[in-house]
Amino acid sequence: MSNEFADQALTLFQLAALGLMRHNRYYMNSALSLPQCVGYVALVLGVTSFLQKSDRRLKIISIGQCIAYAAHFYLMHDLAPAAGNIVSIARNLISLRTKSVIAAWILSGVVIILGYFTIKSPAGLLPIVATVIAIWGMLRFDGVRFRLTMLFCTGMWLANNIICHSIGGMILESFVGAANTFTICRLVADARTAASAPPAGIADPLIPYGIQHEHLYK
Repeated sequence: MSNEFADQALTLFQLAALGLMRHNRYYMNSALSLPQCVGYVALVLGVTSFLQKSDRRLKIISIGQCIAYAAHFYLMHDLAPAAGNIVSIARNLISLRTKSVIAAWILSGVVIILGYFTIKSPAGLLPIVATVIAIWGMLRFDGVRFRLTMLFCTGMWLANNIICHSIGGMILESFVGAANTFTICRLVADARTAASAPPAGIADPLIPYGIQHEHLYK
């Protein structure tokens, strides 16, 4: 009798646990759940940061994005990308002051160690690898090269978000990729315009030439 009761209690407990897990999974994947809403905050900050033509402004706004993104993935119980974003906060702060190779190696080592303890599946490698590449891009490159590196990392983050059903993350990386591509085009156009303009201090060569001749023949 006691064994029967224990078996029934265990079965009820297992069913309750299974129901709670299903509810929790539904809650996390719901478009208006707390984890997803935090992801939307990261979305706004991420798009805003990559619309900046200034590297410095991009890095500063991106710090807020990384904080929101880390909280989002933590609430989603996805620790590998959450850890990667925490390191990204330090990366952005350091990149505002130095482009040291030593700093890049140290941060890369920290990410790899965190990844070792937090990766639960092969898909967990995506945010870790993306974070390491972004460290080198942010600490070693500027302008268009920096943004092209970040665009490649955006693709890896997008793949991770699709796998872990992060609605805000999928929208974020899609919009960030579009914003980054748009800004790269603007920077390339600015560079071409600057290259085709006459050197600083030299006015339009046609007008002075005419004026000089007018003075010579008076």
